[in-house]
Amino acid sequence: MEDDRAPPAAAAPAKESSSSSTCKDVPDLLSSFVDTFVDFSVSGGLFLLPQNDQNALPHHRNPGDDPLPSPPPLQTYYPPQDRLIAIGDLHGDLEKTKESLRLAKLIDPESGKWVGGSSTLVQIGDVFDRGGDELKILYYLEKLRREAARCGGTVITMHGNHEIMNVEGDFRFATHKGLDEFRRWADWYCIGNRMKSLCKGLEEPKDPFDGVPLGFENVKKEFVDGFRARIAALRPNGPISSRFLAKNLTVLVVGDSVFVHGGLLAAHVSYGLEKINAEVRDWVHGLKDRFAPEYCHGRNAVVWLRNFSHEFAEKCDCSALEHVLSTIPGAKRMIMGHTIQEFGINGVCEERAIRIDVGMSKGCINGLPEVLEINGNSGMRILTSNPLYQKKKYGSSVESERRPGPGFLPQEHGPKQVEVKA
Repeated sequence: MEDDRAPPAAAAPAKESSSSSTCKDVPDLLSSFVDTFVDFSVSGGLFLLPQNDQNALPHHRNPGDDPLPSPPPLQTYYPPQDRLIAIGDLHGDLEKTKESLRLAKLIDPESGKWVGGSSTLVQIGDVFDRGGDELKILYYLEKLRREAARCGGTVITMHGNHEIMNVEGDFRFATHKGLDEFRRWADWYCIGNRMKSLCKGLEEPKDPFDGVPLGFENVKKEFVDGFRARIAALRPNGPISSRFLAKNLTVLVVGDSVFVHGGLLAAHVSYGLEKINAEVRDWVHGLKDRFAPEYCHGRNAVVWLRNFSHEFAEKCDCSALEHVLSTIPGAKRMIMGHTIQEFGINGVCEERAIRIDVGMSKGCINGLPEVLEINGNSGMRILTSNPLYQKKKYGSSVESERRPGPGFLPQEHGPKQVEVKA
Protein backbone atom coordinates (compact mmCIF):
# COMPACT_ATOMS: atom_id res chain seq x y z
CA MET A 1 0.00 0.00 0.00
CA GLU A 2 1.43 3.34 -1.08
CA ASP A 3 2.00 6.09 1.49
CA ASP A 4 0.55 9.30 0.00
CA ARG A 5 1.90 11.52 2.76
CA ALA A 6 4.37 14.20 1.68
CA PRO A 7 7.98 13.41 2.59
CA PRO A 8 9.31 15.39 5.57
CA ALA A 9 11.75 17.27 3.36
CA ALA A 10 8.88 18.76 1.32
CA ALA A 11 7.20 20.29 4.38
CA ALA A 12 10.33 21.91 5.77
CA PRO A 13 10.61 24.88 3.35
CA ALA A 14 7.04 26.06 4.10
CA LYS A 15 7.68 25.99 7.83
CA GLU A 16 10.99 27.76 7.41
CA SER A 17 9.37 30.40 5.17
CA SER A 18 6.63 31.04 7.73
CA SER A 19 9.18 31.37 10.51
CA SER A 20 11.31 33.71 8.41
CA SER A 21 8.30 35.90 7.61
CA THR A 22 7.43 36.14 11.30
CA CYS A 23 10.98 37.11 12.20
CA LYS A 24 10.96 39.87 9.62
CA ASP A 25 7.96 41.40 11.36
CA VAL A 26 9.64 41.46 14.78
CA PRO A 27 11.54 44.77 14.33
CA ASP A 28 8.42 46.65 13.22
CA LEU A 29 6.37 45.11 16.02
CA LEU A 30 9.02 46.09 18.54
CA SER A 31 9.17 49.63 17.17
CA SER A 32 5.38 49.97 17.40
CA PHE A 33 5.39 48.62 20.94
CA VAL A 34 8.12 51.06 22.00
CA ASP A 35 6.34 54.04 20.40
CA THR A 36 3.08 53.12 22.13
CA PHE A 37 4.91 52.68 25.44
CA VAL A 38 6.54 56.12 25.13
CA ASP A 39 3.24 57.75 24.14
CA PHE A 40 1.47 56.18 27.12
CA SER A 41 4.16 57.43 29.49
CA VAL A 42 4.27 60.98 28.11
CA SER A 43 0.57 61.59 27.52
CA GLY A 44 -0.62 60.66 30.98
CA GLY A 45 -2.02 57.26 30.07
CA LEU A 46 -3.34 57.54 26.49
CA PHE A 47 -2.90 54.72 23.99
CA LEU A 48 -2.15 55.99 20.49
CA LEU A 49 -1.51 53.02 18.25
CA PRO A 50 1.00 53.82 15.47
CA GLN A 51 -0.64 54.56 12.14
CA ASN A 52 0.49 55.58 8.70
CA ASP A 53 0.50 59.34 8.35
CA GLN A 54 0.46 60.80 4.85
CA ASN A 55 1.89 64.04 6.20
CA ALA A 56 4.87 62.32 7.86
CA LEU A 57 8.34 62.72 6.43
CA PRO A 58 11.37 60.61 7.34
CA HIS A 59 13.57 61.89 10.16
CA HIS A 60 16.62 59.92 9.04
CA ARG A 61 18.42 61.82 6.30
CA ASN A 62 21.86 61.18 4.89
CA PRO A 63 24.07 63.81 3.22
CA GLY A 64 23.47 63.86 -0.48
CA ASP A 65 19.95 62.46 -0.32
CA ASP A 66 17.53 63.80 -2.87
CA PRO A 67 15.31 66.67 -1.64
CA LEU A 68 12.17 65.48 0.08
CA PRO A 69 8.93 66.06 -1.83
CA SER A 70 6.22 68.11 -0.17
CA PRO A 71 3.56 66.00 1.58
CA PRO A 72 0.00 65.96 0.23
CA PRO A 73 -1.76 69.33 0.46
CA LEU A 74 -3.70 70.25 3.57
CA GLN A 75 -7.41 70.87 3.15
CA THR A 76 -8.08 74.60 3.44
CA TYR A 77 -11.74 74.75 2.34
CA TYR A 78 -14.56 72.71 3.86
CA PRO A 79 -18.27 72.77 3.01
CA PRO A 80 -20.76 73.91 5.68
CA GLN A 81 -20.89 71.46 8.58
CA ASP A 82 -24.09 70.34 10.28
CA ARG A 83 -22.54 71.24 13.62
CA LEU A 84 -19.25 73.01 14.18
CA ILE A 85 -17.67 73.90 17.53
CA ALA A 86 -14.90 76.51 17.68
CA ILE A 87 -12.66 76.71 20.74
CA GLY A 88 -10.20 79.49 21.46
CA ASP A 89 -6.75 79.59 23.01
CA LEU A 90 -5.92 76.75 25.44
CA HIS A 91 -2.44 77.69 26.69
CA GLY A 92 -1.40 74.48 28.38
CA ASP A 93 -4.52 73.95 30.52
CA LEU A 94 -5.76 70.39 29.94
CA GLU A 95 -8.59 70.56 32.47
CA LYS A 96 -10.08 73.71 30.89
CA THR A 97 -9.67 72.06 27.49
CA LYS A 98 -11.78 69.13 28.63
CA GLU A 99 -14.31 71.45 30.30
CA SER A 100 -14.79 73.20 26.96
CA LEU A 101 -15.26 69.91 25.13
CA ARG A 102 -17.74 68.67 27.73
CA LEU A 103 -19.60 71.97 27.45
CA ALA A 104 -19.95 71.36 23.72
CA LYS A 105 -21.06 67.75 24.34
CA LEU A 106 -18.17 66.48 22.22
CA ILE A 107 -16.68 64.17 24.85
CA ASP A 108 -18.09 61.79 27.43
CA PRO A 109 -17.95 63.47 30.87
CA GLU A 110 -16.47 60.38 32.50
CA SER A 111 -14.25 58.65 29.94
CA GLY A 112 -13.26 61.70 27.90
CA LYS A 113 -13.92 59.80 24.65
CA TRP A 114 -15.41 61.46 21.58
CA VAL A 115 -19.22 61.39 21.59
CA GLY A 116 -19.69 64.24 19.11
CA GLY A 117 -20.68 61.97 16.22
CA SER A 118 -20.26 63.80 12.92
CA SER A 119 -19.56 67.18 14.55
CA THR A 120 -16.56 69.26 13.53
CA LEU A 121 -14.20 70.76 16.11
CA VAL A 122 -11.91 73.68 15.27
CA GLN A 123 -9.24 74.63 17.81
CA ILE A 124 -7.93 78.00 16.72
CA GLY A 125 -4.36 77.75 18.04
CA ASP A 126 -2.20 78.66 21.04
CA VAL A 127 -1.99 75.29 22.76
CA PHE A 128 1.53 76.27 23.84
CA ASP A 129 2.91 78.43 26.67
CA ARG A 130 1.51 79.79 29.96
CA GLY A 131 0.59 76.29 31.21
CA GLY A 132 2.15 72.93 31.97
CA ASP A 133 0.00 70.49 29.97
CA GLU A 134 1.04 71.41 26.43
CA LEU A 135 2.10 67.92 25.35
CA LYS A 136 -0.85 66.30 27.06
CA ILE A 137 -3.21 68.56 25.09
CA LEU A 138 -1.48 67.69 21.81
CA TYR A 139 -1.82 63.98 22.55
CA TYR A 140 -5.42 64.35 23.67
CA LEU A 141 -6.47 66.29 20.57
CA GLU A 142 -4.78 63.64 18.41
CA LYS A 143 -6.71 60.94 20.25
CA LEU A 144 -9.96 62.82 19.61
CA ARG A 145 -9.00 63.33 15.96
CA ARG A 146 -8.83 59.57 15.47
CA GLU A 147 -11.98 58.81 17.47
CA ALA A 148 -13.96 61.49 15.63
CA ALA A 149 -12.84 60.19 12.23
CA ARG A 150 -14.29 56.76 13.07
CA CYS A 151 -17.66 58.42 13.73
CA GLY A 152 -17.67 60.68 10.68
CA GLY A 153 -16.51 63.68 12.71
CA THR A 154 -13.56 65.99 12.17
CA VAL A 155 -11.02 67.61 14.49
CA ILE A 156 -9.10 70.51 12.96
CA THR A 157 -6.20 72.15 14.79
CA MET A 158 -4.62 75.47 13.86
CA HIS A 159 -1.45 77.46 14.41
CA GLY A 160 -1.41 80.37 16.81
CA ASN A 161 1.46 82.78 17.30
CA HIS A 162 2.72 80.62 20.18
CA GLU A 163 3.03 77.54 17.95
CA ILE A 164 5.12 79.59 15.51
CA MET A 165 7.25 81.02 18.34
CA ASN A 166 7.99 77.62 19.85
CA VAL A 167 8.99 75.98 16.56
CA GLU A 168 11.37 78.93 16.09
CA GLY A 169 12.80 78.33 19.57
CA ASP A 170 11.23 81.36 21.27
CA PHE A 171 10.35 80.07 24.74
CA ARG A 172 9.84 83.38 26.56
CA PHE A 173 6.37 82.36 27.70
CA ALA A 174 7.08 78.74 28.60
CA THR A 175 6.45 77.88 32.25
CA HIS A 176 8.60 75.86 34.63
CA LYS A 177 6.00 73.08 34.44
CA GLY A 178 6.04 73.31 30.66
CA LEU A 179 9.81 72.89 30.57
CA ASP A 180 9.58 69.96 32.95
CA GLU A 181 6.92 68.28 30.79
CA PHE A 182 9.28 68.38 27.80
CA ARG A 183 12.18 67.16 29.93
CA ARG A 184 10.12 64.11 30.89
CA TRP A 185 9.20 63.59 27.24
CA ALA A 186 12.88 63.59 26.30
CA ASP A 187 13.70 61.05 29.01
CA TRP A 188 11.05 58.60 27.77
CA TYR A 189 11.81 59.27 24.09
CA CYS A 190 15.51 58.50 24.61
CA ILE A 191 14.65 55.35 26.58
CA GLY A 192 12.53 54.28 23.60
CA ASN A 193 15.40 54.96 21.21
CA ARG A 194 17.77 52.87 23.31
CA MET A 195 15.26 50.00 23.27
CA LYS A 196 15.01 50.25 19.48
CA SER A 197 18.80 50.33 19.08
CA LEU A 198 18.97 46.84 20.63
CA CYS A 199 17.08 45.40 17.65
CA LYS A 200 19.37 44.66 14.69
CA GLY A 201 16.52 44.87 12.22
CA LEU A 202 15.80 48.54 12.96
CA GLU A 203 17.68 51.55 11.66
CA GLU A 204 19.72 53.26 14.35
CA PRO A 205 17.42 55.94 15.84
CA LYS A 206 18.44 59.54 15.32
CA ASP A 207 19.55 61.42 18.42
CA PRO A 208 16.88 64.13 18.94
CA PHE A 209 19.50 66.32 20.64
CA ASP A 210 21.87 66.31 17.66
CA GLY A 211 23.04 69.90 17.22
CA VAL A 212 21.26 71.23 20.31
CA PRO A 213 23.57 73.38 22.49
CA LEU A 214 24.55 72.04 25.90
CA GLY A 215 23.96 75.37 27.62
CA PHE A 216 22.37 78.79 27.10
CA GLU A 217 23.17 82.28 28.29
CA ASN A 218 20.74 83.68 30.87
CA VAL A 219 19.11 80.27 31.43
CA LYS A 220 19.43 78.91 34.95
CA LYS A 221 21.11 75.55 35.28
CA GLU A 222 17.98 73.83 36.59
CA PHE A 223 16.08 74.78 33.41
CA VAL A 224 18.70 73.84 30.81
CA ASP A 225 17.48 70.26 30.38
CA GLY A 226 13.94 71.52 29.76
CA PHE A 227 15.13 74.08 27.22
CA ARG A 228 17.20 71.48 25.38
CA ALA A 229 14.29 69.05 25.32
CA ARG A 230 11.90 71.72 24.07
CA ILE A 231 14.24 72.64 21.23
CA ALA A 232 14.78 68.99 20.29
CA ALA A 233 11.04 68.27 20.24
CA LEU A 234 9.74 71.41 18.54
CA ARG A 235 12.37 72.63 16.07
CA PRO A 236 11.51 72.14 12.40
CA ASN A 237 11.22 68.41 11.70
CA GLY A 238 11.51 67.67 15.41
CA PRO A 239 9.68 64.59 16.71
CA ILE A 240 6.79 66.57 18.23
CA SER A 241 6.52 69.36 15.66
CA SER A 242 6.51 67.04 12.66
CA ARG A 243 4.11 64.57 14.29
CA PHE A 244 1.51 66.99 15.65
CA LEU A 245 2.05 70.57 14.42
CA ALA A 246 2.55 69.68 10.75
CA LYS A 247 -1.18 68.82 10.67
CA ASN A 248 -2.15 72.32 11.78
CA LEU A 249 -3.75 74.78 9.42
CA THR A 250 -2.86 78.46 9.47
CA VAL A 251 -6.02 79.57 7.66
CA LEU A 252 -9.30 77.68 7.36
CA VAL A 253 -12.59 78.31 5.55
CA VAL A 254 -15.65 76.30 6.57
CA GLY A 255 -18.80 77.24 4.71
CA ASP A 256 -19.18 81.00 5.13
CA SER A 257 -16.80 81.27 8.11
CA VAL A 258 -13.09 82.09 7.91
CA PHE A 259 -10.92 80.92 10.83
CA VAL A 260 -7.52 82.41 11.63
CA HIS A 261 -5.69 82.96 14.90
CA GLY A 262 -4.94 86.68 14.56
CA GLY A 263 -6.62 87.97 11.42
CA LEU A 264 -6.37 88.26 7.65
CA LEU A 265 -5.61 91.24 5.48
CA ALA A 266 -6.28 91.57 1.76
CA ALA A 267 -2.58 90.93 1.03
CA HIS A 268 -2.81 87.54 2.72
CA VAL A 269 -5.78 86.51 0.60
CA SER A 270 -4.03 87.72 -2.56
CA TYR A 271 -0.97 85.67 -1.64
CA GLY A 272 -3.16 82.56 -1.41
CA LEU A 273 -4.68 80.81 1.60
CA GLU A 274 -3.77 77.33 0.38
CA LYS A 275 -0.25 78.54 -0.34
CA ILE A 276 0.06 79.87 3.22
CA ASN A 277 -1.02 76.53 4.67
CA ALA A 278 1.39 74.59 2.47
CA GLU A 279 4.37 76.84 3.16
CA VAL A 280 3.92 76.83 6.93
CA ARG A 281 3.46 73.05 6.93
CA ASP A 282 6.65 72.60 4.86
CA TRP A 283 8.51 74.91 7.25
CA VAL A 284 7.40 72.83 10.26
CA HIS A 285 8.67 69.74 8.41
CA GLY A 286 12.09 71.34 8.02
CA LEU A 287 11.83 71.82 4.26
CA LYS A 288 12.22 75.60 4.44
CA ASP A 289 14.35 78.09 6.35
CA ARG A 290 14.83 78.04 10.10
CA PHE A 291 12.25 80.79 10.61
CA ALA A 292 8.60 80.86 9.61
CA PRO A 293 7.45 82.72 6.48
CA GLU A 294 7.27 86.51 6.64
CA TYR A 295 3.48 86.61 6.96
CA CYS A 296 3.86 84.91 10.37
CA HIS A 297 5.89 87.79 11.81
CA GLY A 298 5.01 91.32 12.86
CA ARG A 299 1.86 93.13 13.87
CA ASN A 300 0.19 92.45 10.50
CA ALA A 301 0.90 88.71 10.56
CA VAL A 302 -1.91 86.18 10.24
CA VAL A 303 -1.18 84.93 13.76
CA TRP A 304 -0.51 88.33 15.37
CA LEU A 305 -3.02 90.76 13.84
CA ARG A 306 -5.33 92.61 16.26
CA ASN A 307 -7.06 95.00 13.84
CA PHE A 308 -10.44 93.38 14.46
CA SER A 309 -9.99 92.61 18.16
CA HIS A 310 -10.14 96.02 19.86
CA GLU A 311 -12.42 96.27 22.88
CA PHE A 312 -14.44 99.10 21.31
CA ALA A 313 -16.32 98.30 18.13
CA GLU A 314 -15.68 101.73 16.60
CA LYS A 315 -11.92 101.19 16.82
CA CYS A 316 -11.99 97.96 14.81
CA ASP A 317 -11.12 98.32 11.13
CA CYS A 318 -14.47 97.14 9.81
CA SER A 319 -13.89 98.50 6.31
CA ALA A 320 -10.70 96.42 5.97
CA LEU A 321 -12.57 93.39 7.28
CA GLU A 322 -15.36 93.91 4.78
CA HIS A 323 -12.84 94.12 1.96
CA VAL A 324 -11.06 90.94 3.05
CA LEU A 325 -14.27 88.94 3.32
CA SER A 326 -15.39 90.16 -0.11
CA THR A 327 -12.28 88.59 -1.65
CA ILE A 328 -13.08 85.12 -0.22
CA PRO A 329 -16.05 83.65 -2.09
CA GLY A 330 -19.06 83.17 0.16
CA ALA A 331 -17.33 84.40 3.33
CA LYS A 332 -19.55 86.25 5.80
CA ARG A 333 -17.48 86.35 8.97
CA MET A 334 -13.98 85.97 10.37
CA ILE A 335 -13.51 83.99 13.60
CA MET A 336 -10.36 84.76 15.59
CA GLY A 337 -8.54 84.00 18.84
CA HIS A 338 -5.32 85.63 20.10
CA THR A 339 -6.79 88.58 22.02
CA ILE A 340 -8.50 87.80 25.32
CA GLN A 341 -12.09 88.93 25.63
CA GLU A 342 -12.52 89.26 29.38
CA PHE A 343 -16.32 89.16 29.26
CA GLY A 344 -16.54 86.28 26.83
CA ILE A 345 -17.05 85.53 23.17
CA ASN A 346 -18.37 88.53 21.26
CA GLY A 347 -18.65 90.06 17.82
CA VAL A 348 -18.09 93.46 16.19
CA CYS A 349 -18.46 94.93 12.71
CA GLU A 350 -22.10 93.78 12.49
CA GLU A 351 -21.00 90.40 13.80
CA ARG A 352 -18.63 89.80 10.93
CA ALA A 353 -15.67 89.67 13.35
CA ILE A 354 -16.15 87.04 16.05
CA ARG A 355 -13.58 86.89 18.88
CA ILE A 356 -13.45 83.59 20.78
CA ASP A 357 -10.37 83.76 23.03
CA VAL A 358 -11.82 83.95 26.56
CA GLY A 359 -8.50 83.52 28.40
CA MET A 360 -9.68 80.25 29.94
CA SER A 361 -6.22 78.97 30.89
CA LYS A 362 -5.10 79.40 34.48
CA GLY A 363 -1.97 80.90 32.95
CA CYS A 364 -4.03 83.73 31.44
CA ILE A 365 -7.03 85.12 33.34
CA ASN A 366 -8.53 81.74 34.33
CA GLY A 367 -11.70 82.62 32.41
CA LEU A 368 -14.80 80.47 32.35
CA PRO A 369 -14.78 78.15 29.32
CA GLU A 370 -16.97 79.22 26.40
CA VAL A 371 -17.28 77.80 22.91
CA LEU A 372 -18.90 78.96 19.69
CA GLU A 373 -21.41 76.67 17.99
CA ILE A 374 -22.29 77.05 14.31
CA ASN A 375 -25.01 74.96 12.70
CA GLY A 376 -24.62 74.76 8.94
CA ASN A 377 -24.62 78.25 7.47
CA SER A 378 -27.35 79.36 9.86
CA GLY A 379 -27.17 80.82 13.34
CA MET A 380 -24.36 80.88 15.86
CA ARG A 381 -24.66 80.25 19.55
CA ILE A 382 -22.39 80.78 22.54
CA LEU A 383 -22.19 77.86 24.97
CA THR A 384 -20.93 78.86 28.39
CA SER A 385 -20.02 77.19 31.65
CA ASN A 386 -21.21 80.18 33.69
CA PRO A 387 -24.26 78.93 35.64
CA LEU A 388 -25.55 82.49 36.09
CA TYR A 389 -26.29 82.79 32.40
CA GLN A 390 -27.39 79.31 31.40
CA LYS A 391 -30.52 79.12 29.26
CA LYS A 392 -30.62 82.88 28.62
CA LYS A 393 -31.16 83.83 24.98
CA TYR A 394 -31.20 87.25 23.40
CA GLY A 395 -32.49 88.81 20.23
CA SER A 396 -29.42 88.66 18.10
CA SER A 397 -28.56 86.56 15.10
CA VAL A 398 -26.07 85.00 17.48
CA GLU A 399 -27.92 83.28 20.28
CA SER A 400 -26.12 83.84 23.56
CA GLU A 401 -26.48 81.46 26.47
CA ARG A 402 -24.04 83.56 28.43
CA ARG A 403 -24.72 87.10 29.53
CA PRO A 404 -27.52 89.60 29.87
CA GLY A 405 -27.41 92.76 27.84
CA PRO A 406 -28.65 94.40 24.67
CA GLY A 407 -27.33 91.72 22.34
CA PHE A 408 -24.17 90.10 21.12
CA LEU A 409 -22.27 93.25 20.14
CA PRO A 410 -20.20 94.97 22.82
CA GLN A 411 -21.35 98.47 23.65
CA GLU A 412 -19.10 101.45 24.11
CA HIS A 413 -18.62 100.71 27.80
CA GLY A 414 -19.38 97.01 27.52
CA PRO A 415 -17.12 93.96 27.41
CA LYS A 416 -13.52 94.81 28.10
CA GLN A 417 -10.86 93.09 26.04
CA VAL A 418 -7.66 92.09 27.80
CA GLU A 419 -4.46 92.01 25.79
CA VAL A 420 -1.85 89.51 26.90
CA LYS A 421 1.44 90.30 25.24
CA ALA A 422 2.51 87.67 22.71
